Amino acid sequence: MKALNKVVLAGSQKKPHSGETTAKLNRNKFIEVTLRIRRKKSIESQLNSGERVDHSDYEKEFGASQKDVEQVESFARHYKLSTVEVSLPRRSVILRGSIARMEAAFDVNLSKAVDSHGDAIRVRKGDIFIPEALKDVVEGVFGLDDRKVARPLFKFKKNEGGISPRAAVTNSFSPNQLADIYGFPAGFNGKGQTIAIIELGGGYRAKDLAKYFKGLGIKKPSVKAISVDKGKNKPTNANSADGEVMLDIEVAGAVANGAKIVVYFSPNSDKGFLDAITKAVHDKTHKPSVISISWGGAEVNWTEQSLNNYNEAFKAAAILGVTICAAAGDNGSSDGMPGGNVNVDFPASSPYVLACGGTTLKVNGSNEITSETVWHDSNDSATGGGVSNVFALPDYQKNAKVPKEDGTNHTGRGVPDVAGNADPNTGYNILVDGEELVIGGTSAVAPLYAGLIARINQQNGKWAGFINPALYAARPSICRDITVGNNRTTSGNKGYDAGAGWDACTGLGVLSRL
Repeated sequence: MKALNKVVLAGSQKKPHSGETTAKLNRNKFIEVTLRIRRKKSIESQLNSGERVDHSDYEKEFGASQKDVEQVESFARHYKLSTVEVSLPRRSVILRGSIARMEAAFDVNLSKAVDSHGDAIRVRKGDIFIPEALKDVVEGVFGLDDRKVARPLFKFKKNEGGISPRAAVTNSFSPNQLADIYGFPAGFNGKGQTIAIIELGGGYRAKDLAKYFKGLGIKKPSVKAISVDKGKNKPTNANSADGEVMLDIEVAGAVANGAKIVVYFSPNSDKGFLDAITKAVHDKTHKPSVISISWGGAEVNWTEQSLNNYNEAFKAAAILGVTICAAAGDNGSSDGMPGGNVNVDFPASSPYVLACGGTTLKVNGSNEITSETVWHDSNDSATGGGVSNVFALPDYQKNAKVPKEDGTNHTGRGVPDVAGNADPNTGYNILVDGEELVIGGTSAVAPLYAGLIARINQQNGKWAGFINPALYAARPSICRDITVGNNRTTSGNKGYDAGAGWDACTGLGVLSRL
């Protein structure tokens, strides 16, 4: 086989896995990778205009070109890799081949490791290499390494024996009750809308959903599972990612039970997560108008190619008129990272995402709010928030007084944008695998706002789309400010305090309308 001149794929460098071993992989095993291809032309002018396009026009204008795809497929044939799928709007070519051939094609060494959950994973370190002829064509290669990239951002109310049952919590809410307390538009249920939910594990049981919504006294929404990269709806037990899946569906469904809910299940890897997002954004069949993401990881842990390619997918959502709601994290200003530094969570830190932070909500017997403060129980139970070290300060935050990142002169994208009830002590009544539980975390806030957007879309007769610019422009009239509390969870007391106006704990506050 004639060698091709190779160059480094920009941004592909991967850190070694801490648990990496010398165990040999079966190099005859077949795997799949996703290659992201450049757009036909830049999307920036379309973004700046604020004008939207439909799915067909997007593919014609901003999808990948067939010529570029053919170049990639020629490279694949050179290394005896087969093409599994091509999507011009998603700008994705999925290739399949043995590990040995993938290693040769991309000049990488793959090895076997065990992650913190005890699962066997495939890992790489260093750079990916691509043919020089493709250096301006291929923007990312995903799936060579399949270590987990995100965690579910939900929190159970716990006691010394484990998860607390609902009866052990004195102040919790059903999601539809919370929508009323917050003043979401009455008389609307999201009819005519589709809410997409991204899940990287776990599953739901139809009988639990039927029982849950019957208990709320509202009609069960339509719920459909979509498999991405062989991901499955696989429920197991309440103390698993099932808690995330059921929280997302039940919150979004209770707030907007007239909307259709489509759940995209994919493996928890850089390839699986990205493929699920692009599948939802460009789904011409179900056409989601809002996407809820309650999984994420500290920005510092992502590769540059992941950050860039996910962000480009969110740009596509913006010009298609799709709103992305993402949880801001549950471990305060450190985002759970050691070392005493501040970190923000991705994908919430993307400028094209509505980042959702958390509060502690208290009401009286008449369901009137008596107090709402920053959610902060402990270092591992507090709202995420801070300043991105990757994404520049967006224009819509120019007047938000986003602070410089602690200890630096850098001012980047501020997180979150909005906030809502997330404290597991004042959490959401959820049914998971037959168990009645109270769950919190910013994971609950993303589907809460996804339900709100579905209601607003129905009310206005059009998709809200990328709402951040309008949100910041109209903030005083549509957000209720949260001014008490902090998310300081790092050593040295680094972090952020709530105050008047935008802050890196609860953003602009609680949103109830547009």
